[in-house]
Amino acid sequence: MTAMRASDLPLPRIARGKVRDVYAVGDDRVLLLTTDRISAFDVVMAETIPAKGAVLTQISAWWFRRLEGAVPHHMISADADAIIEQVPDLKHHRGDIFGRAMLCRRTKVFPIECVIRGYISGSAWKEYAAQGTLAGEKLAAGLTESAKLEPPIFSPATKAETGHDENISVARVCEIVGDAVAHELESMARAVYAVGEKTARAQGIIIADTKFEFGRDQNGRIILIDEVMTPDSSRFWAADVYRPGQPQPSFDKQPLRDYLDAERRAGRWNGDAPPPSLPGSVVDATSKRYLEAYRRVTGSELKI
Repeated sequence: MTAMRASDLPLPRIARGKVRDVYAVGDDRVLLLTTDRISAFDVVMAETIPAKGAVLTQISAWWFRRLEGAVPHHMISADADAIIEQVPDLKHHRGDIFGRAMLCRRTKVFPIECVIRGYISGSAWKEYAAQGTLAGEKLAAGLTESAKLEPPIFSPATKAETGHDENISVARVCEIVGDAVAHELESMARAVYAVGEKTARAQGIIIADTKFEFGRDQNGRIILIDEVMTPDSSRFWAADVYRPGQPQPSFDKQPLRDYLDAERRAGRWNGDAPPPSLPGSVVDATSKRYLEAYRRVTGSELKI
């Protein structure tokens, strides 16, 4: 599979994010194409990460199949030939969409990141360590970094177009979308996390935290959309080396973050675009980390 930085399909492109290109398929469907672009610290790198787009798409597809009956979702197909059968305009673009594209139901997206935290880490730990709170609300005293949260916390955030998402209270979610919708989003997010946590744990993976997105389809249903429990939307830890009270190694783009951190400490990068060029060793290590995440989560090698 050739690494892809940007796509150019014969469909109306309606969005281009840091990683995904989104195309309209009629009025009721979209094609999500995940490129091999990668960002860190809110900056998109010049280099691509081979296999990353396929990993993110196919892990999501794997989860969507396992969530049948738990929550409704937007995936129609992530198989290139099945997609082409439904979207004949793509018949000459099989190589472009193979592995990395998902045909989905179109929705009106809620402007909320529905984060479930089973363990306290990342931005949540930083706020708690400083103030004993999360999104300004008090948490139990005496927690240590990476400690398990029982029960898991629904920790919503606003969706930022640029910069970091901002943790917000459940009360603020109710103000944005209304009480009934807020409670349904929380209930659905918890249901998905419960399936994911149990499934991943059987594979030796802890899903420390993860974020979900939801939208309302053309029939008025609230359904799960976007990516689901991938290395980009979740914090995966190996259960056999988990030790509370300290940071944990993650199955994500940590080799990239470590390199960029070193460049900043050395004064060679100020944290803004353009980013420094990535050595081949960093690109290779990051690609291997994504492929390992796929293997560990699904129990099989990615066929690309």
